[in-house]
Amino acid sequence: MSRPVLISPSILSADFARLGEEVRAIDEAGCDWVHVDVMDGHYVPNITIGPMVVKALRPHTQKLMDVHLMITPVDPMLDAFAEAGSDLITVHQEAGPHLHRTLQRIRALGKKAGVSLNPSTHEDTLDYVLEDIDLVLVMSVNPGFGGQSFIDSQLRKIEAIRAKIERLGKPIHLEVDGGVDAATAPRVIAAGADVLVAGTATFRGGPAAYADNIRGLRGA
Repeated sequence: MSRPVLISPSILSADFARLGEEVRAIDEAGCDWVHVDVMDGHYVPNITIGPMVVKALRPHTQKLMDVHLMITPVDPMLDAFAEAGSDLITVHQEAGPHLHRTLQRIRALGKKAGVSLNPSTHEDTLDYVLEDIDLVLVMSVNPGFGGQSFIDSQLRKIEAIRAKIERLGKPIHLEVDGGVDAATAPRVIAAGADVLVAGTATFRGGPAAYADNIRGLRGA
């Protein structure tokens, strides 16, 4: 079945000295969403940004703010990221003791809810929450840093999750993050993904290249 492919550039690969300008640039270049990677130096081995930066970036785009929380414990931070302007909040399956309760809280805050699976996390962990989410994010690299190589084994996971979504019959997005570029995007889309997170592949070449980079990914 043919599905529209959405492009959600990860600002992790943007110029952090001019983040507002970078967000406006990818918006004007035709991105569908803006992907914000939040890392705490605890759940993943890196520290990036917090809710204050999300709030500062919010006026720079009307596109969906796709906020990926790589933090634990995640529950105490949900309200702050919702108030900062997140539209979709994705948490990791392992980021708290009660995933269902976490997803309920995100929904209660008026936001779309997503669950992310690390490369070693089995897709069956979704079985009892799939009806409660708007998005599944498959990590095709180990989270923590941009610019990593795609892990081929995740294609089987994408296929398995797409089958679960089709059986359920709900409009749940299947997003893939990690090593997505012009070479891997066709394989990811063929496996069943409909949202591509691309940092390096979007931001390479500077602002003049962003539109062509996004078109190239979408054309895959």
